[in-house]
Amino acid sequence: MQYWSPPTSLPSPPFFHIFSLSKLPFLSLLQKQNTSMEDEEEFSIQQEVLKVLQALKQASQDLQTNPEPNSSESDSPIKALLELETESNSLLSSDPNLSNLSHHLSDLKTLISSLQKSKLKHGFRSFLTRRVKTHEISRVAESIESEIQSWIDRETISNLTSELEKVSSLESNLSSDEEDELVQKLGQFHFRLSQGFDIKIQDLLLKSRTFEKLEFLLCNVNMSKRVREKAGFALKEVVLFNKDVFVGQVLIGQTIRALVSMETLGSLEVLDSLIKAIRSPLVDVIESVGGISKVILYLNSEELELKIMAFDCVLEIGYFGRKEAVEAMLNEGLIKKLVELQRSKLGGDLIDLGQVHWEIEENQENEGVEVNKKRSYGEKRYIERHPFASCVARFAVQLEIGEGLRQREKRAFKQEILKKIREASNSDAEAATIVAEVLWGSSP
Repeated sequence: MQYWSPPTSLPSPPFFHIFSLSKLPFLSLLQKQNTSMEDEEEFSIQQEVLKVLQALKQASQDLQTNPEPNSSESDSPIKALLELETESNSLLSSDPNLSNLSHHLSDLKTLISSLQKSKLKHGFRSFLTRRVKTHEISRVAESIESEIQSWIDRETISNLTSELEKVSSLESNLSSDEEDELVQKLGQFHFRLSQGFDIKIQDLLLKSRTFEKLEFLLCNVNMSKRVREKAGFALKEVVLFNKDVFVGQVLIGQTIRALVSMETLGSLEVLDSLIKAIRSPLVDVIESVGGISKVILYLNSEELELKIMAFDCVLEIGYFGRKEAVEAMLNEGLIKKLVELQRSKLGGDLIDLGQVHWEIEENQENEGVEVNKKRSYGEKRYIERHPFASCVARFAVQLEIGEGLRQREKRAFKQEILKKIREASNSDAEAATIVAEVLWGSSP
């Protein structure tokens, strides 16, 4: 069974293809939309309608940049737009979602006719008329593009919402094909929201209760982790789309509890993004649901990428976390774990790297700018190969410069971190190196 979903992008078709799509076959497609049909037939029809509208959108974009081309050319955008207006106007008007498009096409036809007549005359007045008409043509073409994009957005959200409702009512797991289709729809939805805010899309999201449906899918343990991950990414994009509207739903819902318990790289990526977006209030929720202990537990993972992402989450929690969250991390043995990671092959000491850079600067005093570039590049390359280099100091610096703690709390936690470093170190030399990094803030 197939369901339509608009692609993230389509190649720009030649305008003669628009003509072939915009003639009688296209009219029959629009007529069939209002009749009962099988899912496969509906999928095929909607795909053809989408091709027409995408081609029309491309024509309108070209018309905005060149509102006065030679309309006699076979690939003229004006010819393409007028062809569609002539043969499908009545059916566009009959669809409430496309009626405005029909009006714009009609206005365009009138403007083009007026422009062509003005070209037959000469003089200053005719020149001004042409300038005004070309400006109005560009404006109408922009409106046409906007209407088409709105139609695609409506179909994207409507089809995803229908799919989510269908999934929520299933008593059995999805088949492989159904899962692939759902993942594709979630990916396309994620891509569209990432393009930026649109008030019409926000209204659609609120009316269709998309956030609640995505959260239900994310929390549904009967679904595969692959599907739940995609739901998490889509939900994160909804939050970033308009934080003023959707942050509250994250804070009072089950999203955070689901993310910290999934044990996947994608779930931690979403969690990390949400921490950066919502800051201290989200860290409070993570702490309240016991998520901090689970994030720290992921530092023991055998999967390197998961371990690195968990460390990124730890750094963000340290930066935005209030006293209770930082206390929870320290009580879970975070410093001991970070000392072990710094001691490993993927660790190391950035303070040693700084000594190397100091020697380079001494030898190349007259090339300060170039040396700074080399230093920055060298640190980046080193951290890429040693992701846990000076990880204790990097965490301590996050607390020091962060916005979640008061100054007296920062001082108290710094002393506690120094104490735990000495307890976790295997030797005085190791302890001295890490303590020096923490005291002098050698983290990049």
